[in-house]
Amino acid sequence: MKQLPNGVVSIVEGEGMYAQVVQAGRHELIADEPRKQGGQDEGPNPYDFLLMALGSCTSMTIRSYARKKDIPLDSLEITLKHTHVHQDDCEHCDEEDKHLDRIEKFITLRGDLSPEQRTRLIDISKKCPVHRTLEGQKQIVTIAEGEA
Repeated sequence: MKQLPNGVVSIVEGEGMYAQVVQAGRHELIADEPRKQGGQDEGPNPYDFLLMALGSCTSMTIRSYARKKDIPLDSLEITLKHTHVHQDDCEHCDEEDKHLDRIEKFITLRGDLSPEQRTRLIDISKKCPVHRTLEGQKQIVTIAEGEA
């Protein structure tokens, strides 16, 4: 396996209907769909990977800030949930898409923290780079490569 540079990910079809071999740097993972979706459940599904990215980035951002500011954060836990919210349930949804994606982040902070420190750490959690990417404007450029 050739190591990929930072910021480059490779996905190659694996065995089974939906299984994918995902390579990031020197790490290799399997992505798949659950059995009820036709997959073999060999690994997390793509939305699970998205939640893992957001959750781990959030945790790293909170921890880094707490260290820099000497905030007595003993430990933290992030739990995330992804759901599709149907447009009919949204009063201000003007887009043609039939659903909105909703990600809920549950953050547990442990330590001898003041209410102000807790509030600040929650505010900082929203500044993690993945959170900003997901909330910001996105541009995804698709380039077809290969044999013509």
